[in-house]
Amino acid sequence: MGTTREEIPVLLVTGPVGVGKTSAAEAVAERLTEARVPHALVDIDRISLCYPTPPDDRFNERLGNRNLASIWPNFEAAGATCLILARVVESRDDIAAYREAIPGARILVVRLRASLKTLAERVRHRERGSGLDWHLARAAELAPQMDRDRVEDLLIETDGRTILEIADEILERTGWPRVPAVDHRSP
Repeated sequence: MGTTREEIPVLLVTGPVGVGKTSAAEAVAERLTEARVPHALVDIDRISLCYPTPPDDRFNERLGNRNLASIWPNFEAAGATCLILARVVESRDDIAAYREAIPGARILVVRLRASLKTLAERVRHRERGSGLDWHLARAAELAPQMDRDRVEDLLIETDGRTILEIADEILERTGWPRVPAVDHRSP
């Protein structure tokens, strides 16, 4: 069983549709794996995906948070000491639900930003079919909203950068996670 700790470092990567939240979170996880830091990664969109959605919760926030509360103890029991999340966060008020899902969470919000042109290019590259127009409109809606209603502790520009450059900047600028020094002296 994982150890219960007072504070659990949680890195919440956010930004508008198409900015690269999931890709950046995966790259951060890759860097942590290389550094042998025990961690878990959750794309909240994936654990919220269910139809139908309640009329008063169009993005299934409540379901996603219930699922997160259910799976974090399993990750912790498996040895994870920190957690990386990817999700659109529109308000600082939304972060309280993550703290409720993960008691003891010390959440650091990193917002990724890209130009509307870059967002549209990324969405067109990723989306197909009927969802394309919705995702383009949602990206155009969220980008200025997130510039106006700041949710982040740290802002990272992503235009013209590789996903590993973005992940490295996230880790460098946040100092996240703070990994305790290991005593390598012989007993």
